[in-house]
Amino acid sequence: MSAPADAAAVRVLVVDDERLMRAGLRLMVDGAAGISVVGEAADGAEAVRRVSDLDPDVVLMDVRMPGTDGIEATRRLVAAGSRARVVVLTAFETDDHLLEALRAGAVSFLLKDAPPEDVVTAVHDAAQGRASFSPSVLARLVALAAGPQGGPHRAGPQQGGPGGGVADAAGSRTAPGGLTAREWEVGRFVAQGLTNAEIAAALYLSTTTVKTHMTHLFEKLHVTNRVQLAIRVLEHDGPG
Repeated sequence: MSAPADAAAVRVLVVDDERLMRAGLRLMVDGAAGISVVGEAADGAEAVRRVSDLDPDVVLMDVRMPGTDGIEATRRLVAAGSRARVVVLTAFETDDHLLEALRAGAVSFLLKDAPPEDVVTAVHDAAQGRASFSPSVLARLVALAAGPQGGPHRAGPQQGGPGGGVADAAGSRTAPGGLTAREWEVGRFVAQGLTNAEIAAALYLSTTTVKTHMTHLFEKLHVTNRVQLAIRVLEHDGPG
């Protein structure tokens, strides 16, 4: 079912220091499935100005650019209260770029060799506040969550029980200030890749209760999606 083109179009700003790359991205997404490219920028500082002028829904943001890079531009947009959602596009699949972009407030992280349909999907997902990642990037997130011990701990029913004490998903580390022990436990399971249903089964909770804990986690940690929540957990707990 299609919506009216103008009313439903996701407005996109393309940011890259290479003119050819900007042209390629414009050709890739402009007019595709209700997406409209409303402008371009050649560096992060210009991107911040253009976002202020054009009020796009989504910014396709390169990471490495001379002057103000994409990560700093993302920080500035978030600090300014921009409603635009940032999708990072980069040729460099490094943990530093990945974590810094997510910490800065990007909702998605794609490699520049991602198929066009993945970029289009990421734009639509970002407009709805949903995260998208290239498969290899998602694998890196899972590896980071697993730590050096060789794999994420997949909780089972033995991890907790009705009426029992709060089970800790990753040892004895305590929750950061402002969170309950149960909320932090739910957050840890999110970082390990469990779904709401799996968390509910592990902790003998209803999925509605898990969703309530998730809402509290998002509000208290000032994050907007599960990936950003996982990053906050990793930052607090450190490796392994």
